[in-house]
Amino acid sequence: MFSPIPDYFTEVLDGARSIVDGAVADYIPELATADVDKIALSIALPDGHRYTVGDCDQVYSIQSMSKPFTYGLALSDNGIDVVLDKVGVEPSGEAFNEISLDDDGRPRNPMINAGAITAHSLIRADDPDERFARLLKLYSDAAGRELDVDERVYTSEARTGHRNLAMGHLLRSVNILDCDPVDIVNGYFRQCSIRVTTADLALMAATLANGGVQPLTGEQVLPARAVRQVLSVMTSCGMYDAAGDWLSAVGIPAKSGVSGGIIGVLPGQIGIAAFSPRLDRHGNSVRGVHIFERLSADMGMHLMNVPPTHRTAIRSIDIVGDVEVVELQGALQFSNAEIIIRELVDNTSHPAPVVALDVRRVNSINDVARRMLLEMLRRFVIEGKRVAIIDPDGAVGEVDLGDGIQAERWTDVGLIAERSTG
Repeated sequence: MFSPIPDYFTEVLDGARSIVDGAVADYIPELATADVDKIALSIALPDGHRYTVGDCDQVYSIQSMSKPFTYGLALSDNGIDVVLDKVGVEPSGEAFNEISLDDDGRPRNPMINAGAITAHSLIRADDPDERFARLLKLYSDAAGRELDVDERVYTSEARTGHRNLAMGHLLRSVNILDCDPVDIVNGYFRQCSIRVTTADLALMAATLANGGVQPLTGEQVLPARAVRQVLSVMTSCGMYDAAGDWLSAVGIPAKSGVSGGIIGVLPGQIGIAAFSPRLDRHGNSVRGVHIFERLSADMGMHLMNVPPTHRTAIRSIDIVGDVEVVELQGALQFSNAEIIIRELVDNTSHPAPVVALDVRRVNSINDVARRMLLEMLRRFVIEGKRVAIIDPDGAVGEVDLGDGIQAERWTDVGLIAERSTG
């Protein structure tokens, strides 16, 4: 049997082909020559599997889709407090190339050009060449292959980018930049001129969805804490002065580029990239926006469209010998950990002397849920029960309950009765 998934993505792409609104970004001469009939969609999963339809091998410059990754590296290099001193996180409500700063001189956010130029300047390096080399390595690591620069696009941007140069000098005049603004803006032009495909961008987006871990290589490309900040800013600022409409209608953290690409990230789930060169008045791909709207509506991808999964965290509660075995499943976080605790605290029909949590079917557990469950076990011990965790893969990590109390770690559920009486 053939998977129906590629057929669905092809249908989505075909539905966007008939849209002929918009125009290419002709203020960069090299982008004005783009083939407006090109269109592509690529989806990448956290395990690295990809679906690609359309012109996914078409090469084009990354443009502003580079901004989240540069911001992530700036956060990794400096920490969030240092970066926030230089660039804010508030939506600007203005076009991507607007020359506007807050009263303290900071650009509003790192997704508009002024903020992106500032973020570029925060990459730690001894000289402009080293700074760019670090960025190119980051992008390449996220894409899973070695990327390069479209020199014609770079030259075109450098010859016509007077507005960005003006931003650089303005930022230097208010001490947001502390180095040569010409070097920084030229580096920013090169950053935007790195060549990618839609398939590359899907993997780069999936790297963000995967907490900074590249799905194919398993490399931690960016720290998870930096990725969380990046995705937060993408959610509110990534689509420029259309960010509010985008969040309401699509609900996927995203970043667009004037070459015609859009990347979208659903944390823990999927990386998406769409491409078609015609842009709307906000600088976003017209067909790309349509594709994301269709995917969000059809597949329930809106961030606020969260299914009520918390009640399925308990797979079963069984009594084996004198052990109450609580089999858990799925992704555990605060809401479903609370349900687990409430169920066990309220369950007085089986006063077994031993409580064992079976977490072999748990695929993830965040720190809050882990601490909640361990505290529950600690209180069971205080009440005189023995406690254990059936966790052969070590998913829960350390089982020190504090005050010298240890939960037993079991690996073989078949020996529960024997161990409980041993």
